[in-house]
Amino acid sequence: MKKLRWFLFVFLAIAIGFYPIVYFVFDPKFGLLSTKSSELLASQFYNFGFYTHIIFGGIALLTGWSQFSKTLRQQNLNLHRTLGKIYVAAVFLSSLAGICIAFQATGGWVSTVGFLCLGVFWFFSTAKSYLAIRQKQIIEHEKWMIFSFAACFAAVTLRIWLPFLIFLFDGEFVPAYRIVAWLCWVPNLVFAWFFYHNSLTTKTHKKT
Repeated sequence: MKKLRWFLFVFLAIAIGFYPIVYFVFDPKFGLLSTKSSELLASQFYNFGFYTHIIFGGIALLTGWSQFSKTLRQQNLNLHRTLGKIYVAAVFLSSLAGICIAFQATGGWVSTVGFLCLGVFWFFSTAKSYLAIRQKQIIEHEKWMIFSFAACFAAVTLRIWLPFLIFLFDGEFVPAYRIVAWLCWVPNLVFAWFFYHNSLTTKTHKKT
């Protein structure tokens, strides 16, 4: 069961990590962009923010899962560090871009506040993790990296929750999107909190 959960975790991170490619293959108004006005889609500022957000968010997903691989850390620490640096850089770019475009989120202020909080927390937790490892604070680094990737994984959980919410609202996208703006990340952080404390307890028991 543990291996199955790990496989599912890695598969979803990689699959959604490559998801931004569809925006370059299909019609420019694919997916979320189909809900935007022509005026907004003509904005260079919005387009720059949107594509920066999804491209580097994808890179964050593609590299971030590897930071939880004990095998990688033990067998190739340099690769672990390199992928970690790529993850941090990608998060900083994606989160800042996400904060900027959140003001144009579909669904009004409810969605805007939800995605703003997500972007700020993602940036903050990643910065805390990076600063902790720079100061050789391993436990703090691991804690904040767990929270950082929980926020990053919102890209995955959003795409899991949204179809169900749209179904519940009889095909209405906007009310579903207002809810998913919060549902895609808040439960992730709750899970991350329990995951961190459980792993901390396990490590403590092993030492004793």
